[in-house]
Amino acid sequence: MTAVPTPATLPTDTPRPLFSYRKHWAHRFGTAPFLPMSRAEMDALGWDACDVLLVTGDAYVDHPSFGMAIVGRLLEAQGFRVAILAQPDWTSAEPFKALGRPALFVGITAGNMDSMVNRYTADRRRRHNDSYTPGDEGGRRPDRAATVYAQRVREAFRDVPIVLGGIEASLRRVAHYDYWSDTVRRSVLLDARADLLVFGNGERAIVEIAHRAARGEHPRTMTGIRGTALVRDAVPEGWTVIDSSTVDTPGPVEAPANPYADTGARDGRPAGLCQDGGTTDGATPETPPEPAAGAAPPAAPANRGEVVRLPAYEAVKADPVLYAHASRVVHLESNPGNARPLVQRHGDKAVWLNPPPWPLSTAEMDAVYDLPFARAPHPACGDARIPAWDMIRFSITIMRGCFGGCTFCSITEHEGRRIQSRSQGSILREIERVRDTTAGFTGVISDLGGPTANMYRLACKNADIERICRRLSCVYPSICKNLDTDHSALIALYRAARAVPGVKKITIASGLRYDLAVRSPAYVKELVTHHVGGYLKIAPEHTEPGPLSKMMKPGIGTYDRFRQLFTQYSKAAGKEQYLIPYFIAAHPGTTDEDMMNLALWLKRNGFRADQVQAFLPSPMSLATAMYHSERNPLRPVRRVGGEAVATAKGLRQRRLHKAFLRYHDPENWPLLREALKRLGRADLIGPGKRHLVPAHQPAGTGRAGGEGRRTGRKHGAQTFVTTHAGKGRRRTGRPG
Repeated sequence: MTAVPTPATLPTDTPRPLFSYRKHWAHRFGTAPFLPMSRAEMDALGWDACDVLLVTGDAYVDHPSFGMAIVGRLLEAQGFRVAILAQPDWTSAEPFKALGRPALFVGITAGNMDSMVNRYTADRRRRHNDSYTPGDEGGRRPDRAATVYAQRVREAFRDVPIVLGGIEASLRRVAHYDYWSDTVRRSVLLDARADLLVFGNGERAIVEIAHRAARGEHPRTMTGIRGTALVRDAVPEGWTVIDSSTVDTPGPVEAPANPYADTGARDGRPAGLCQDGGTTDGATPETPPEPAAGAAPPAAPANRGEVVRLPAYEAVKADPVLYAHASRVVHLESNPGNARPLVQRHGDKAVWLNPPPWPLSTAEMDAVYDLPFARAPHPACGDARIPAWDMIRFSITIMRGCFGGCTFCSITEHEGRRIQSRSQGSILREIERVRDTTAGFTGVISDLGGPTANMYRLACKNADIERICRRLSCVYPSICKNLDTDHSALIALYRAARAVPGVKKITIASGLRYDLAVRSPAYVKELVTHHVGGYLKIAPEHTEPGPLSKMMKPGIGTYDRFRQLFTQYSKAAGKEQYLIPYFIAAHPGTTDEDMMNLALWLKRNGFRADQVQAFLPSPMSLATAMYHSERNPLRPVRRVGGEAVATAKGLRQRRLHKAFLRYHDPENWPLLREALKRLGRADLIGPGKRHLVPAHQPAGTGRAGGEGRRTGRKHGAQTFVTTHAGKGRRRTGRPG
């Protein structure tokens, strides 16, 4: 039975520095060239056993873009002996015994992706490849991998504590809608019968867990660690339980701002100035100083022993309205500065979620990325190609987190809204390591980014406001007046990185927040002049206000403003460069008419999508709550009178929405003609430029029922052909 805590075991209000712990005694064994994956490697290091066994659904690549490598190297730096069990055969418990019984606990992750997202398409078709597996081979991890691995570990080592982590555990920490089974499932903590679950960026939590376990504590009794979830029998005495229906809403919703409005005169500044005060002539503002080396996140007001009770699992499973309400509350309680613990009953047990983890300081981020990564796949992978490694081997992570709050994206739910940035010096040192140690480097850094390309060192101007804010997005419906949008630190980083000897070119491949970029024309100029390799991929996601409001994305007018700057600075640099926009089909809030209007926009602008992305309801996202409940959790959820959300759920309608994005494909024309007639837009059928699809059907086409032609490209990729400007050249886009 779980030990009963008291309010004295509240999650800490001040983060302990990540590297302030006394090292575990096993630090005397030194640093391993790779964390061992076999008994022979452990013997060579002089180990009789490992302290922590990490099980992962990915191939082991010792690089900071792979979560298990970061966790392993971080625990090693704390003095623990860490072994890796990568992609084990899960059909029996024997492979899980190969490295012996760990002294402290087993850490389990499905990998860098949720195993169901990794394995199935948005149409629930099984993928035949896996970018995180040697040889791009599919089927090397089970469905719901975190749960299956935990079951095998429990069979192999009955009494060894199990700690879940990674994005699959993080996004399934409470009762959640599961698209593949079309039902609401329990917290993965219960399904896996694990002792503790780590959610979000787990460095602080896993270090504390390891040191406390080394002192003899069992993980199931570690009740006050931020960023963890555990099972309790009941709410302990001394806590004040708050019903979730009383949780305050984030405040009035502002009207969307006009992206073309010149607000300079209104705000007391000369006309022609950007809203952040930067000039529009491309001049670079002074670079702000970097945070102090030891700077830590500001502490929160003391928690008074309050816990918010979510509707029980059985209730949200039976009632989609309660599910939408619970999803809204979880997101409102996501700011580490003011979040309270959450509790949700599952039968006779309660899943208890502590507040989110404190973000890492710049000094801590630097120390994590300076750990002795081998920056290569483990030798056990042989010469097999690992696509995910190929993609990031020459890229650099400069920041974490995202305050965009896009409802279809899980980054915010996992990494948080506060931006955690590395120092310029740390980033430049990693560029030099890539240059000096990574095989095949030709002088091109493929990316300086993270979840977004241009949120580096952006933050709230007022720490007190940041501490109490419950906004779901800092940039929607308009950019918050308290958000610092100064891009000068990023401009300075780009210039310093280009000056590193041996670096010939740096491209930016991470997603760009163009609504932030237009606030800094100097940044757009720097980006377009030096860091675009002919094409720049950005994601307006849609053109119509209905779906954009459900995505929490800016209007298409902001894209037009960015396109103007992009074209202006490309011409000034004497470069022929093109924007490649990405769009989502079948997102909640999207009607057939919305998709028709998007198709017309694509045709007017000369874009032809070779492959398209359909909305995939990933666990815990707000858009998934919309999909399941057909309610809008961006506003207070009401059983009567609440906002309903149009949702494309049937396969035929989802195929129609994808077909509109591929209006030029003859395979889709029969489905589109039928839809246009139903929408009263038969005038768009014909041979002219103003028409969307022709009336004739080429022989041998149109039999796929809107499914579209299959290609040999990897799943999730998108290709656009820019017929009017790109001269027919093709460019493969981001992987799924």
